[in-house]
Amino acid sequence: MGLLIRDDRQMKALTGLSQAQFDYLLPVFTDIYQAARQQQYEKGVASGTRRRKLGGGAKGKLPTMAEKLQFVLYYYKTYPTFDVLGQQFEMARSKANEHLHKLSPILYDTLVHLELMPYRELATPEALKAALQGVDRLLIDATERAYHRSTDDVKQREHYSGKKNSIR
Repeated sequence: MGLLIRDDRQMKALTGLSQAQFDYLLPVFTDIYQAARQQQYEKGVASGTRRRKLGGGAKGKLPTMAEKLQFVLYYYKTYPTFDVLGQQFEMARSKANEHLHKLSPILYDTLVHLELMPYRELATPEALKAALQGVDRLLIDATERAYHRSTDDVKQREHYSGKKNSIR
């Protein structure tokens, strides 16, 4: 069934996009999804594991491309547990997990294709400066994690952060 979205405000609250932005993504998402499905079909035919024609079988809980895109956008906007995601879209949590792992790469490829994906890896400081052209302030958020140090003295010194032991 998917999400029942009444207006643009609700669309933004549930997916992070306006209806116009959603409509802009949908055709590209559809094309990339269909190409991936065709490739998977051909791989199944070639290996002899394919039992049905493309499009055969049950239609599932996300029958339309709009529902598939809403599903993956809703997950990345709200980050619910798979129990909650499955309940929201009327499916088992294992199916919610399966759908997310199938649709996430499609969304990623869509954003890359439309040149909407931000830089993730910058090889040099110059590339970072070029990517931040015109930015007045940069905030870096990081999470420090405990590191299990080696018992070897040389390796311990190599990884020493300079901090004293923390209270647990």
